[in-house]
Formats: sequence, structure tokens, C-alpha cells
Amino acid sequence: MRSSAMKFVYGELVDAQTRCKHYHSINDIIAIKFKCCNKYYPCYKCHEAAENHQIITWKEHEFSTKAILCGVCGTEHTIKQYLQTTKCLNCSSHFNEGCQLHYHLYFDIQ
Repeated sequence: MRSSAMKFVYGELVDAQTRCKHYHSINDIIAIKFKCCNKYYPCYKCHEAAENHQIITWKEHEFSTKAILCGVCGTEHTIKQYLQTTKCLNCSSHFNEGCQLHYHLYFDIQ
């Protein structure tokens, strides 16, 4: 599904702001570019349902890569920017702080 005027986001989306059937609270508005396939998905569960490969985490030296998409305005954030804020740096929409529970699935954080 394509969110309005932004990158293509794969997965089981339920709206144009990258919410999916697994995570769809008001603050579930990001998609993550998975290193293993270079595709944006709203969550690891959507990735697992669609892909036939293991998730590869982003290494710390790659945190300057734009890999986080704001579902509200379409701004791409670097991983470092995303890890240092709780809201979009462009439109100030708040991100779900609960996503921190899954960082280990996306990012190789020591």
C-alpha cells in the first residue's frame, strides 16, 4: 500500500499513515526500512508474513542511513535521528514509544 505521496510501504496496512493490523494505535505511524530486503514495513510481523528470509538488523555504523518513514508527512529519518527523538523532526507527530521494546529486532544496539 502506498501512503499518500510517500515511499511504498509493504505489509498489512490498515490506513495511509502506515498503521498495520498488528500495531494501529494513534502513535503507530512509522515504517521501517528493513536492511535485509530494502523494503519499508510497518512492523516485524508484517515483514515475517510477507518475506521468506530472516531479518537482518542495522549495525551501529549504519545508523546514518535513512530507514524510518513518518507515516503522517512522509519524511525519512536516519536511524540515529529516530533513536534520539519521540516525534517526527518535520511535522512533530509523536511516535509510539512502545516501539522501543522491539528495537533489538531492527537495530544492533549494544
